[in-house]
Amino acid sequence: MSEEIEVMIVEDDQAVREGLKFLINGSTGYRCVAACSTAEEALREIIHHQPQVVLMDIHLPGMNGIECVVGIRNMFPEIQIMMLTVFNNAEEIFKSLAAGATGYMLKKTPPAKLLEAISELVQGGSPMSGEIARKVVQTFAKPSHHSFPGSGLTAREEEILAYLSKGYLYKEIAASLFISIETVRTHIRKIYQKLQVNTRTEALLVYMKH
Repeated sequence: MSEEIEVMIVEDDQAVREGLKFLINGSTGYRCVAACSTAEEALREIIHHQPQVVLMDIHLPGMNGIECVVGIRNMFPEIQIMMLTVFNNAEEIFKSLAAGATGYMLKKTPPAKLLEAISELVQGGSPMSGEIARKVVQTFAKPSHHSFPGSGLTAREEEILAYLSKGYLYKEIAASLFISIETVRTHIRKIYQKLQVNTRTEALLVYMKH
């Protein structure tokens, strides 16, 4: 790649944080612009650095990593965030994707695979460790006609909700379905009304339960 991918690390374990920083700065085509030990520090530093990719731990002192994802997304929706954690349970995965993370890798991922995942993220992919991808499929791959009995959702609305559950952004849903972003927003407003929720996270919690 001709340009370096700028990466921010958010990790409270100093040894892990320094190891990731060493890996990124020692690899051609990558550069660590900031390495933060807390979510609060990350939200301050990201304003100055605005990296392309953030590697985010989940359990941090103070604000957790999932809350930090929401904060970053609100400020800079174009920044790609990959969870890098030891947690592989469905609830943590779901919460991360619902918050806006676009990748989910485990810390035991080999260094070369982690660098590949960072590149994939920048190129528009949603990299996940193999066992994470399987959990996502098991959790979300449900026949649409069994998803919401009595909810009144149309097939298109259920389709859009399924995309949301996989962490797709509005513009990505629009591109996948060949419709406008405004049409996506209209469908999502109707979904909220029918499910009697006010946020994307609440809608996805209903989706997950069914």
